[in-house]
Amino acid sequence: MTGTATLWWNAPFRMFQTNIREIDAGMDVERVLDGIESYGADAWLLSCGGIVSNYPTGLAHQTRNPALAQRTSGDLIGDAVTAAARRGVRVLARMDFSKIDRPVAEAHPDWCYLAPDGTRQVHQGLTSVCPSGGYYQEKIFEVLGEILGRYRIDGFFFNWMGFNEVDYEKRYRGVCRCVACVAAFAGRLGGTLPTGPASPGYVEWQRLTHDTIDVLLARARDFIAARRPDAPLIMRDTADIMFHEANNALGRPLWPHRTSENVSVARSYRPHVPVLVNSVAFLDMPYRLVSEEPRQFEQYLLEASARGAYPSTYIMGTPDEFSYAALRTGSSVIRFHRDHHDVYTGLVPAARTAIVRADPFKADRPEHSTTEFQGLWTALLERHVPFDALLENRVAEMARNSSLDRYALLVLPDLGPLDDDVAAALDGFVERGGRLLLTGSTGLRDGRGQLAGAGVDTVLVSNTTRESTWSSAIVGDDGGSLLPILGEFHVVRTRPGAKTRMSVLSTAPYGPPEKCYGHLAVDRPPHIGFARGAGRTVTLPWTPGRAYREIGLGAVGDVVAEAARDLLGPGADVDTDLPAQVEVVLGRSGAGLVVHLRNLTGHRGQSFGDPVRIGAGHRLTLRVPGISSVRSLVDSGPLETTLDGDGHTTVALPALDVFEVLVAAT
Repeated sequence: MTGTATLWWNAPFRMFQTNIREIDAGMDVERVLDGIESYGADAWLLSCGGIVSNYPTGLAHQTRNPALAQRTSGDLIGDAVTAAARRGVRVLARMDFSKIDRPVAEAHPDWCYLAPDGTRQVHQGLTSVCPSGGYYQEKIFEVLGEILGRYRIDGFFFNWMGFNEVDYEKRYRGVCRCVACVAAFAGRLGGTLPTGPASPGYVEWQRLTHDTIDVLLARARDFIAARRPDAPLIMRDTADIMFHEANNALGRPLWPHRTSENVSVARSYRPHVPVLVNSVAFLDMPYRLVSEEPRQFEQYLLEASARGAYPSTYIMGTPDEFSYAALRTGSSVIRFHRDHHDVYTGLVPAARTAIVRADPFKADRPEHSTTEFQGLWTALLERHVPFDALLENRVAEMARNSSLDRYALLVLPDLGPLDDDVAAALDGFVERGGRLLLTGSTGLRDGRGQLAGAGVDTVLVSNTTRESTWSSAIVGDDGGSLLPILGEFHVVRTRPGAKTRMSVLSTAPYGPPEKCYGHLAVDRPPHIGFARGAGRTVTLPWTPGRAYREIGLGAVGDVVAEAARDLLGPGADVDTDLPAQVEVVLGRSGAGLVVHLRNLTGHRGQSFGDPVRIGAGHRLTLRVPGISSVRSLVDSGPLETTLDGDGHTTVALPALDVFEVLVAAT
């Protein structure tokens, strides 16, 4: 087996995916490789097999692309691998096992997805198959074996590998009821399968199917590794390289930090496992010929690079087939990543704060936990508190292997009741000196506070409806400023020794102004500080993140950031006078402390446009001892620094256009 240190994918690479059509099988591979190398990429993800085989397959359950007849060799994959090897470009195989053609489906109906109404998913002559069935569980290994036996493939990616509840028309079709699914899951779900999200047992079904895919991927990874140890599998947790697709979608509100979030939860959990972000250069699946907004596409690649992922580009057809304007901005980021290979080699997260994302498979997950998470993310980002992201269901594991202790502060946004092992891990974290910032229902179960390290003892009332929180307000420490209570407010009794701040005005009539009075000052603490062991916590038993995400009131974001900074104390990573629209991301590699500054002034609702140039002269203080020098990679040169009495280094920043990267040598 090849040693981990020598595996090629443990060094940064830049992938280019040509998502080709059947008619593209006659492509000029040399011309395509010219385009890929000119763009700045050094790996090619090429459609290989599954729905259509772009090589002369000998397997009855695979469909050979008829357009291969355009090639003298009759073999696109063989020609591509040979041509790429001469240039030092790696070829990875894109496999799509999600669908089979009609003759195969008719011969093997037990392989097919079956909707609750007894119908199959059929689209343009292709029938969706189910991961529980024999095609996925047995036959894909025959395909992999055939490819590995013929070609020097450098890696594999499996597209659309899942339990397809939604078809290509974006219609919800329901939970699969094929014979294999009933046998695999019904017994563990009370004897019957759910039909969809509103059915009892649906969340548990999601967890079971997620685990089924992970087991299947682990089998595929082992199969590939036994035959080609230096060919990674790019997929999910059990793969060699974790995968994320950065894309837009019609009708889906833009969360501008989606890529950062998904990369961060992966890199924070397992920093040694590479993450690849495949950024889509077109608008959406129904509009694959239309370029993504260039500045939006640029942000996908910048988010990936800043958080330590490998940036990748995904187009339809071949590089010279369609004029994607997004590729011009994309190429500049890809080439920058290529030209600073040393900085991005081994780049891992380095923030001392982490925000925890709710476990998606938790049955009692609060309905608005995602909104709370996004609001707290925005509040901290805009006030320059650098942070990573963690998954709730990884916290206990990270505590066991001591990786949780690299954080000084964990932010827990409206997570609801915690699993016992997670609660124990968080209490241990506080005992050892860690800090927690809890909001909403985090750690509240059966009317009590779960965490010994937090200040909540008992829940008296949970106000969770619009009517129970309308017109109520939180009074600031100054006694004058008021904040709206939006979402939830939990009235709690505190533990002995807890210190409360701020106060609450109760609800009053909402209607004609003549009747809008009667607010009462009530004893409902909205800010609860508590100390235990060597650590401290702050509980905000309301949902400031949800309020900030929905209305953007700056004073609400200030409460969150002030609580975080108070808990961090001297452990804060940075201070700066940069505008709120500049994100600060901290990482570390062999080159030193790596600081990405991302200019988000171009954000405009559902996309990004040109950013506003931020002039030189702003300051960034790095609270890291032992910094000897700081250089700019975009502005290209050493930067002026000053050292204060605490050993902190203040950097005079150059002008900032789209982004800047600073490397601080220590």
